[in-house]
Amino acid sequence: MDTLLYLIATYGLLVVAVSVFLDQGGVPVPAYPPIIVTTSMALQAGESVWPILIVSTLAAVVADWLWFIGGRRLGAKLVRLMCKLSLSPDSCVLRTRGVYGRWGPASLMVAKFVPGFAAVATTLAGETGVSTRRFLMFDTIGALLWSGLAVALGVLFKDVVESVLTQLDELGRYGLMLVLVLILGFILWKWFNRHRVLQQLRMARITADELHGLIETGGAPLILDVRSNERRESSGWIPGAVFVNSLSDVTLPDQDQVVVYCDCPNELSAAVLARELQKRGFRRVRPLAGGFDAWRESGRQVALASPMATENA
Repeated sequence: MDTLLYLIATYGLLVVAVSVFLDQGGVPVPAYPPIIVTTSMALQAGESVWPILIVSTLAAVVADWLWFIGGRRLGAKLVRLMCKLSLSPDSCVLRTRGVYGRWGPASLMVAKFVPGFAAVATTLAGETGVSTRRFLMFDTIGALLWSGLAVALGVLFKDVVESVLTQLDELGRYGLMLVLVLILGFILWKWFNRHRVLQQLRMARITADELHGLIETGGAPLILDVRSNERRESSGWIPGAVFVNSLSDVTLPDQDQVVVYCDCPNELSAAVLARELQKRGFRRVRPLAGGFDAWRESGRQVALASPMATENA
């Protein structure tokens, strides 16, 4: 434990920078504890906490900027990859992505306070073509507020942190083991939560071929498109699909069959909305397996926002 305390006391700013960068980069490493501990130890040593605030803010902005550049160059591919790898699948569902759709780049100011939202928001900012200057302005404000809260907690609970560190120091190597166990426990909890969400959203899917068959035979179901406006306008949509950001957006008619599609891994957004529809009494609701990409890749007709109403994908 002496080694850990020595590292924080000697390389506290580096520890803060690395932990914040990894945390904001999507790696499940808690960033707040290092900031709080480093702040408290700086106060105990009579040092200023301003460098901690500046370093943590810059580390967060750099990590966000990389997501932003990736979103600009790779677009929806990076969003889907990030959602697939994330231990916070709730960050990729309809409600969370809808926040960015409603508030745009301004949502970056509070994104870090919403679990799993920061990486999605920064990636979407790049995908939707937000200017670098505007992105950096809002993101820096958000990073400063987020880092400022952590530093403030370190100042406020300085005595508590000092007491905890003293007790860990007395435990020696067992104190270090306890810290490592807590970090591992945090990662396992995130993994378990992801597994739980995916289990809850398990339901029967409908394939693109099956949906096309229903449409061809005249038994077309109610089709709901829950992607972002930008994605719909850039890639098109299934003919006849109703655009939905949330159930409060539209009044849905009674329908025997409902198909919901999105553009995210595991059809998370579609599955979430399908569950809500089932709770409202819709009996046969199914997400489209593979989402809109599966429909387009199957060679089916796609409606476009351009004067040319449709084209074959």
